[in-house]
Amino acid sequence: MTSLRDPLAPSRTGRRTLIETAPMRNPDVSSVGTMTKRGWWLLALNVLLPGSAQILAGNRRLGRFGLGATLILWLIGLGTIGLALFGRQFLLWLTIGSGPLSWVVLTLAQIVLIGYAVLWVILTFDTLRLVRLVKVAPAARIAIPLVAVLILSLFGGGAAYAANIVGTSRGAIDAVFQQSGPSLPPSDGYYNILLLGADSGEGRDSMRYDSISVVSVNAETGAVTITGIPRDMPGFPFAPGPMQDLYPNGHESYDDEECGWGSGINQLRTEVEVCRNDYSGEGLYPEAVSLGSEPGVEATKDAAEGILGIEIPYYVFIDMHGFAALIDALGGVQISVAERLPMGGGPSYDGEPAEDWAIGWIEPGDQLMNGDTAQWYARSRYTTSDFDRMLRQRQLQAAILAQFTPQNVLTRFNEVAAAGTAIVATDLPQDKLPEFFDLLMKGKEQPFGSIELTPDGGIDEYEPDYAYIQQLVQQTLHPPTPTPEPEG
Repeated sequence: MTSLRDPLAPSRTGRRTLIETAPMRNPDVSSVGTMTKRGWWLLALNVLLPGSAQILAGNRRLGRFGLGATLILWLIGLGTIGLALFGRQFLLWLTIGSGPLSWVVLTLAQIVLIGYAVLWVILTFDTLRLVRLVKVAPAARIAIPLVAVLILSLFGGGAAYAANIVGTSRGAIDAVFQQSGPSLPPSDGYYNILLLGADSGEGRDSMRYDSISVVSVNAETGAVTITGIPRDMPGFPFAPGPMQDLYPNGHESYDDEECGWGSGINQLRTEVEVCRNDYSGEGLYPEAVSLGSEPGVEATKDAAEGILGIEIPYYVFIDMHGFAALIDALGGVQISVAERLPMGGGPSYDGEPAEDWAIGWIEPGDQLMNGDTAQWYARSRYTTSDFDRMLRQRQLQAAILAQFTPQNVLTRFNEVAAAGTAIVATDLPQDKLPEFFDLLMKGKEQPFGSIELTPDGGIDEYEPDYAYIQQLVQQTLHPPTPTPEPEG
């Protein structure tokens, strides 16, 4: 039977011969120019499409594996970019907001990135073997390996760095979000979070919070309003719960020989966890620990709800030393200092001048503060009032929010994630993280609001009008819509 194959077409044997005699696989080793050009081409192929150098000039099985891994990684990368642009909520849910599934996804991503970094090292050194450095021009014998190592450090190191970021993210999430309260919808259009700041050192069973504020995040626009609560605010009411049962007419101080507490809100942790640790044989908040909280925190939540008249389902407790580490991780904060402030723990007795005990000074003017200076700026109170300190804390919170840009966080990710351990405890549900992240990005475009319950804000220091405070909060969070003027 006569074959219909074109007599001019190369046979399979001919094609195989062409491949075997191609200059990439079987070059003229006697030509230094040819070998040098071939060396640079192989190096370029290894950079642009890892695995292709082996397919053309080396072990085809290794090349197919490397090329396949490269194409798969490209597809994953393009898919991730697409989700980041058009499906950010799903991407965040998949990586940080879905509990055990997030852990699995981040672990697999880390394994893939580490594996590819190792594969690229193998492919690069195999490419250098294929180049046959002894056959290229003398200058290229140094230049080709040097360029290969530099490119490997850049791209392979990038894959290793990405794997490190993924691992750090997983570790930070595991450390912070071990237990949490129920996932709840916004209350009256806002997510309200109690923000507590103090030292969390060992043995501080009578710890009192240095900073107490409530962060209200608009669930649609992301606009942030922070209400500062004076830590010595007296006689405050409680929201319905065990503390309201104890104090139906407002919080009162108590004093006896064994245990006592003042009437201020920052005394609640001492009262609930030290002085009333086993109240009525059951404890005031028996479910607090199982929900990622503490009895003292829950009592402070109830107090903040009673004062402000809003629901506060979540809290975040920040260690002040970790707070300083977070600021350093973000590259510092830009602050305009109004007056000279001492740094240090305060006088050993009343009336001692600051010059005798200060370990340093914060000078007036615009300055880029590191974490240690910012911490003292937030805590200094011996030459000013607690109310002045509250204003400075709000100034710092706004400056930190301004530093949380995607570019800044990405370039300093490991430092920021490590400093995330400044969040000693929280009951925020992990599945809320994607939504809160989106709101944070939106909130950066909105004006930063604050309510200060201080004498300058019309609040009596000794006998606060709590009905007026609740009205003030409602008017600030829900301003009336202006009525348009009629035309003509």
